[in-house]
Amino acid sequence: MTTARISTRESDVLTLLGEHLSNAEIAARLFISVRTVESHVSSLLRKLQLPDRRALSRHATTHTRPTPRPPAAATLPAPLTAFVGRRRERTELAETLRTHRHVTALGPGGVGKTRLALATAEDMTGEFPDGVWFVDLVPVTDPHRVSAAVAAALGTGEQPGHAVDDAVLTTLAGHRALLVLDNCEHLRDGVAPFVERLLAHCPRLKVLATSRARLMVPFERAFPVPPLSCEDGDESDAVALFMDRAAAVGWPPGPAVSDGVTALCQGLGGMALAIELAAARWPTLGLDGLTTGLDDQLRILTGGARADDRHRSVRAVLDWSHDLLEPHDRILLRRISVFVAPFTAEAATHTAAFAPLTAATVPDALARLAEQSLLTATPTPAGTRYHALETIRQYGTEQLAAAAETDTVRSRHLTWCLTAATALTTDHGEDDRRARFDTLADDARAALTWAADEPQHRGDAHRLALTLAGLAFTRNLLGEAQQRYEQAAWLTGGTTCADALRQAAAVAGCRRLGDDIYRLHRAAAQAARTAGDPTAAARDLAAAATAAYRFSTSFTRIPPVTETHALLDQARTLAADAPTARAAVALAEAAVTHDAFGALQADTANTVDDTVTSAERAVRLARLTGDAVTESAALDALSGAHSWAGNTFAAATAARRRIDVLTTAPHTPAAVHEHTDALAMAAGTALGAGDLHHARQWSERLAGHPLLAEAGHQATSWLLTTSALAGHTDDVLTTSGRFRDAWEHGGHPRSLSLGAAAASVAMTHGLRGDSDARDDWLTLAERADTPVQHRLGYGAVFDTLVLLHHGDTEAALERTAPEPHDVWKWVCWIWLHWYLALRAETAALTGHPDARTRITTARAVVTGNPVATAQLDRAEALLDGDPDRLAATAQAFARAGCPYQASRTLLLTG
Repeated sequence: MTTARISTRESDVLTLLGEHLSNAEIAARLFISVRTVESHVSSLLRKLQLPDRRALSRHATTHTRPTPRPPAAATLPAPLTAFVGRRRERTELAETLRTHRHVTALGPGGVGKTRLALATAEDMTGEFPDGVWFVDLVPVTDPHRVSAAVAAALGTGEQPGHAVDDAVLTTLAGHRALLVLDNCEHLRDGVAPFVERLLAHCPRLKVLATSRARLMVPFERAFPVPPLSCEDGDESDAVALFMDRAAAVGWPPGPAVSDGVTALCQGLGGMALAIELAAARWPTLGLDGLTTGLDDQLRILTGGARADDRHRSVRAVLDWSHDLLEPHDRILLRRISVFVAPFTAEAATHTAAFAPLTAATVPDALARLAEQSLLTATPTPAGTRYHALETIRQYGTEQLAAAAETDTVRSRHLTWCLTAATALTTDHGEDDRRARFDTLADDARAALTWAADEPQHRGDAHRLALTLAGLAFTRNLLGEAQQRYEQAAWLTGGTTCADALRQAAAVAGCRRLGDDIYRLHRAAAQAARTAGDPTAAARDLAAAATAAYRFSTSFTRIPPVTETHALLDQARTLAADAPTARAAVALAEAAVTHDAFGALQADTANTVDDTVTSAERAVRLARLTGDAVTESAALDALSGAHSWAGNTFAAATAARRRIDVLTTAPHTPAAVHEHTDALAMAAGTALGAGDLHHARQWSERLAGHPLLAEAGHQATSWLLTTSALAGHTDDVLTTSGRFRDAWEHGGHPRSLSLGAAAASVAMTHGLRGDSDARDDWLTLAERADTPVQHRLGYGAVFDTLVLLHHGDTEAALERTAPEPHDVWKWVCWIWLHWYLALRAETAALTGHPDARTRITTARAVVTGNPVATAQLDRAEALLDGDPDRLAATAQAFARAGCPYQASRTLLLTG
């Protein structure tokens, strides 16, 4: 047998003869004519000296094809811009590739899959001695041409008589290499079987694919590529990318805009392409222009000409993905664009399942959209939730408008939100309700925003606003609760409007916004008068007047006295004989005419006896209404009146009664506001009466009240003051941090209780000898309170305690020099007993000639106050030089729960 040279084409024909193909089949496979096949067969018979075609077929089984050349060095594309960030993702993707033969990097268009794959492949070139190969499949439109694209990248020519797949398999067989297949989503029907054959025939090969959807082949390992992180602010990957690309166009952002850039990147959802395009527009739009453009990312995020037209704009990227979808999937994508937060299949079905979609088709379509990376599917305890990036959602919204389905879909979405929100108002566990609200809130807000501008949906918008207001209040989102109640008011009219405004006023009370309480009650009065309800109008006018005095320290602008008196006169005129209106007017008279609440704008010359009488009348009328909130407010007036009269014990009793009255009150904003105020006043008045046990009990309940979870300064103010006066130094130092952080975070609000709390912390530092810390907290106290006159009360008490502690008795005597009646309004509130006892003690320690008179005078007032009584006993023992009696007062202080004074007594005994 000769060894005549066989040409490449003859080798192809011989191989196909071995497969027992006919001449016609061989011609079709090799794209040549049948006559040419016959010519090659004849040549092979001659060269191989074989008798017939059957012998050629047998010979073909021993035929060896030419060995293809091995791959050359890696040929990864060189990006024109630096790769920024993604350190964690690069590490995790590389590790995944080390342990799996086929990894698909999944994510929506523009998220940065290709750059991550290239960077990871570059990192791993040393681990693949036979090469790392990159194949861009974007230009390929025929799934059957995938292998040809790979062959072209490998530099492997098609072998005559063999499919190009075979050439690729033969080329890569036995080689330890990495093949990167980029942009596979539009060719999944071609890529999937090709990769499966490739992995089966090339045991040392690994494949890294990028796609918007899984290839669904055996051994595929999905690697979701997340958006760029924005969590670390200036240090985040998203901001770093923006800064790098902005610098590249010659306009690097300065540090002054770093917070704005972080917010911008968050608004872009961390999508790499969107951030790059935004950075490119930085020189012409600036931060304000880009931020404004967030509402229309598809229009504004457009770049110049690009080698890949898909990356010229975010819209082009999404058009590419959209065109790959089945018709029903496109419909669902646009309909679910109304969801702004992660949603369930049930919610999507309720909103989107109308012709041509059905309830049965929606779940499958959702799964397909998730497979295409147009949705993210996240398992939760409540079921799988789906979510689209903001750019994808905006794209879907455009498609919804183009299909003229906006009104229909948004109406269905509104109905779903209203149904879900209403269901939340039923009895559920607190944790469950809070979690369910959080998942619903953003969609309910979006539905409400749309419906509020649609006249035919105002009724549903009103109901949703009211429901959302109540849920927000329960969730302690007080600002939103007030906003929604006001919104609900303006979406309706008549008595319903007035009711919503009253609810808003009550929430404003919880927020300690005196100006808003006043404004909203006046608006409610106007709405009630318009609706023909003079009784309700009288109540609201009286409530506005009362608020101006009762909460005067929470106003930024206290209403003029003439104005509030005019409101009271109008309320009297409208009240007639209605019990609720008469009770409201009586409370307003106690507040405005007789200054029961010690308002900043009130006349200090009023007669305290008249004040008590007026407050008692308000309580009697309030009790007749049967309304706990009304009675509590009247008792607050009575407690204040007793304070100004110097009857500390009666003030504490009235304050304590408020808590009892409110026990059965419903959980409404007005009742909750009254309850927190009642706890604060009960703690304060108990402290004034020397009842440290109950003062601590009430202040601890206040500190743990759910309403004040985000207002640590308001929650802890009385706990700080009580702990400081008792001498629980460690508690003060621990709690003061929460107080200060919350006060600063809350915008440095001002009120009497906040000033007293800060001053009590200053006193504690003063007792410890830390003058710098004391000065710091005294400065804070000045900023946290309103009138300087308050320092005549708590300021004098706390300063005197520090001065006595350090032995400066003369300065302490001077600090308490004013007679109580000279500064009655500020001392008499809850500081009267403390002030009187300290005046007596300073007189005894300095040998003041009026020392015994001060002790005797004070005893007539403080008898029944265990702390003040022990302090007077100690002062008298010092005057009398009676060491046994002096020592006994230490035990009295200990029994009263005042360890500081007990220890101080032991020091005074030597």
